Amino acid sequence: KREFKVEAEVGAPQVSYRETIRETVNQEYKYAKQSGGRGAFGHVYLTIKPGEAGTGFVFHNEIKGGTVPKEYIPAVEKGCRESMANGVLAGYPMEDMDITLYDGSYHDVDSNEMAFKLAASMGFKEGCRKAKPAILEPLMKVEVEVPEDYMGDVIGDLNRRRGQVNNMGDRAGNKIVDAYVPLAEMFGYSTDLRSATQGRATYSMEFHHYEEVPKNVSEEIIKKRNG
Repeated sequence: KREFKVEAEVGAPQVSYRETIRETVNQEYKYAKQSGGRGAFGHVYLTIKPGEAGTGFVFHNEIKGGTVPKEYIPAVEKGCRESMANGVLAGYPMEDMDITLYDGSYHDVDSNEMAFKLAASMGFKEGCRKAKPAILEPLMKVEVEVPEDYMGDVIGDLNRRRGQVNNMGDRAGNKIVDAYVPLAEMFGYSTDLRSATQGRATYSMEFHHYEEVPKNVSEEIIKKRNG
């Protein structure tokens, strides 16, 4: 701030949360607009379900008999894909969604790509709200090397941080503790570990996977994001 004469805001480090759904729903959405001149019409039936972990976004076109003309299918896919950028709970990006377009209808004059994109986007959001949406948080793989005398304190502290201890072992006269811990609970860890072990423990951490947050944490995140 002093050096560059700019105002700097130093906030708490940000956690990259994600959103997903836990149930499968079928969702119909009709977008119809008539405002003098040419209207807009798009009508879709979507199956919205949780995808396999790590798949991101998968789209299936199961339209039979041209109920949605094939030139509008990419617009439906795009409407769903773009809607994943902001989840329905707290606006975080969505993960692992499996979408099937299985029916719909169109209007000879009023249908266009934008109308189908909007129908898909709004149908996707509405369906997600009914499909048990959930917030996911990054879990870190944490390895702590600690003298045996301090091991109990270290494990107790990891548990307080909502950590899951997976494994314990030995290395060069010290104990090794392996755990998965939410990134949100790891801020300030090095200072706390140093004072709890008189500086005799070391740790490393790396991202491992996303996992659903507990209900109370989810409510807090939503409240914070939505004011």
